[in-house]
Amino acid sequence: MVQAYKFALDPNTAQERALRSHCGAARAAYNWAVSWVTASWWQRKAEASYGLGEEGLTSWRPWSLPALRREFNRVKITDPRFADWWEENSKEAYNTGLANAAAAFDNYANSKQGKRKGPKVGVPRRKVKRKARLACRFTTGTIRVELDGRHATLPRLGTIRTHEPTVKLLARLQDGTARILSATIRHERGRWFVSFQVEAAREITPVARPDGAVGIDLGIKHLAVLADRTGEIRYEPNPQHLDGSLKLLRFHSRRVSRRQGPDRNKGIQPSKRWIKANTERNKVHHRVANLRTDALHKLTTRIRAEYGTVVVEDLSVAGMLKNSRLARKVADAGFGEIRRQLTYKGQRNACRTIVADRWYPSSKTCSACGAVKAKLPLHVRVFTCDVCGLVMDRDENAARNLAALTAAVTTGTGVAGDQDTPCVSKPRGADRKTRRQRPDRNTGRGGRAGGATLPHQRQTEARDRRQAEALVLW
Repeated sequence: MVQAYKFALDPNTAQERALRSHCGAARAAYNWAVSWVTASWWQRKAEASYGLGEEGLTSWRPWSLPALRREFNRVKITDPRFADWWEENSKEAYNTGLANAAAAFDNYANSKQGKRKGPKVGVPRRKVKRKARLACRFTTGTIRVELDGRHATLPRLGTIRTHEPTVKLLARLQDGTARILSATIRHERGRWFVSFQVEAAREITPVARPDGAVGIDLGIKHLAVLADRTGEIRYEPNPQHLDGSLKLLRFHSRRVSRRQGPDRNKGIQPSKRWIKANTERNKVHHRVANLRTDALHKLTTRIRAEYGTVVVEDLSVAGMLKNSRLARKVADAGFGEIRRQLTYKGQRNACRTIVADRWYPSSKTCSACGAVKAKLPLHVRVFTCDVCGLVMDRDENAARNLAALTAAVTTGTGVAGDQDTPCVSKPRGADRKTRRQRPDRNTGRGGRAGGATLPHQRQTEARDRRQAEALVLW
């Protein structure tokens, strides 16, 4: 399998200057590729406005990686933008920018033709120096971990000391069970990191309960509620790392606001006191992010080491972030990261990960009899069944329903409760969205919840469309 080993770096002043130079070279190559390809688009648009036919228009410039690489190698020697300094960096820096540009144009073309799922991708744009992420990827040259376990060697950058030992990767390399494919340097959270992409022979680690299944209900009051098929319930507390640092963040933010910050409109540069105060504030944000990452990895690793089957929800985190009252709590919890880690860690141990349908009413369904409520507001924290009289915490009830889905997936019945329980009808289509009570503000007419469409409309409007006509770039 292919996995990554990530280590923090401790570069000296000269090495950090070289790291920034390589990342800047990748950004310059990316901007050149975007400008070179889009120049032909604008030229064709101008020629078409003059009344020229398709035969008289300028030909399209290709954006494949080999084509971009050939053209860049031809112009870098004479182009004044690169001629004076391109030899200072490794060729892999420029190849990183060209590869990213080729991928960006491919994503744009596939999105415009309806071949790419997800939100529409716009035309690639040039990267701004003050906003661009510092990153560079090396695929050829000298890429190794030194035998002392505290240094890494990269092309043109030389040997750089690592902030933490690299003995885990070094042991695999010496045993012959791993092979380095590439290395990526990146500046994030206030320091430099190197990530080695490694092809490793990894043995499957048996879990403690291979036949056990657990349903995980994510929330804010409790980060996760775990319910297995044996009836065991566990509550994982929400650390809320951000809330614990809000007071300190307010203090540093007030200090930053009192300094002279940058103003692009007036051409004002930030003062040294502003830069120092902003650095102190960023350290608090970085600490919160590191604590959150550590807590999520420990939680997901503990779950995956115990259960063979894990059932999670398909949450719309982007939609939840639109709720101004809960956005900060949801972002601090990291729901999407929990699902991602559970998925790839389960693949390592050859375990199953079942994702419940986004519209599956896990909170509204009674885990005892299977009856489904039409409504269950978020402020109601106790689930009360109107059919069998079950009274239970709503998060525990949802976790039990998710755990019961393992049997439903195996047998294909789709019943959330026990398999012997008759399926109860869902009033008002509660397996999707409940009806809206207030009229639509734009049209003045009532509609379905959140503007939801009918099933036959959903099939024709929500599917991934594929355009029949050729790609039109402008």
